[in-house]
Amino acid sequence: MKYNVLIFFLFATIGFSQVQIDTSYTPLSTYNKEKKKFPIIKLVQKADNKDVIKLNNIAYKSIDSRELHFDAYYTNQKSPAVILIHGGGWKSGNKSQMHFLAQEIAANGYACFTVEYRLSPEAKFPAAVLDIKSAIQFIRTNANQFNVDTNKIAVLGCSSGGQLAALIGTTNGNPEFEDSNSLKQTSNVQAIINMDGILAFHHPESNESNAASLWLNGSFDENPKNWTQASALTHTNQNTPPILFINSDQPRFHAGRNDMIAILDKYKIYNSTKTISNSPHSFWFFDPWFDEIVGYSIQFLDKIFKQK
Repeated sequence: MKYNVLIFFLFATIGFSQVQIDTSYTPLSTYNKEKKKFPIIKLVQKADNKDVIKLNNIAYKSIDSRELHFDAYYTNQKSPAVILIHGGGWKSGNKSQMHFLAQEIAANGYACFTVEYRLSPEAKFPAAVLDIKSAIQFIRTNANQFNVDTNKIAVLGCSSGGQLAALIGTTNGNPEFEDSNSLKQTSNVQAIINMDGILAFHHPESNESNAASLWLNGSFDENPKNWTQASALTHTNQNTPPILFINSDQPRFHAGRNDMIAILDKYKIYNSTKTISNSPHSFWFFDPWFDEIVGYSIQFLDKIFKQK
């Protein structure tokens, strides 16, 4: 009897772990998907930078027996921070996919953190938002360890990570998007970089269906509240931080952007848009565009955080 219980527990555990891990979105799988249409692409490869300190798998939050981690990239100088959020349709991807971006931005005078968060097979909206805000609170609490200037924190995301970055920035101070169990530090950010992340789920330019429905716990008809609340455009107002949009030229991946820019311009909030023409959606994985997007990001961050 004990043997049967043990076998059941083992298989149940294996089955549970398989539900948690979706490996469909990786740089290599994206390369194999896009290389025929874009024969010039090459996967980014960068040597480790000896001036950048790297610490892996720092636990920032525990949920029951589940720990969430980030990787830190920083230097010996006190610096503004950048929180980097991977993509993968809210259901796949992992923090290692932001390694090269984090290293290159850190080498230009920023403390960078690539954050693990719960994906949709494990937890629905707004869990990912709460997780990343908890990571920001943890980093502020431990700022001295990572040489972080707590008054200068940006959030940068790619694809669904860009959507999350915009939502995190537009919900600064919103108690509905705060984890009551987190450390008593603000999760507010002072700048946003959104790489091809949508701003509105239910929008004429949007083409979101299965992946969004899985994360938002139902289709728009089934759960319109979540589709509305998860849209950064819903929350954009006079308190929204400056934002940089780096987009492909595929309209579905900047749904709501023009509407958001109109609001930002109304309140004279700095914003800038850079378009990576003739590129795949996940251009951040590839040369010849990687150095270009690093340059755009550094230029924006320097303008917001370093220019007097």
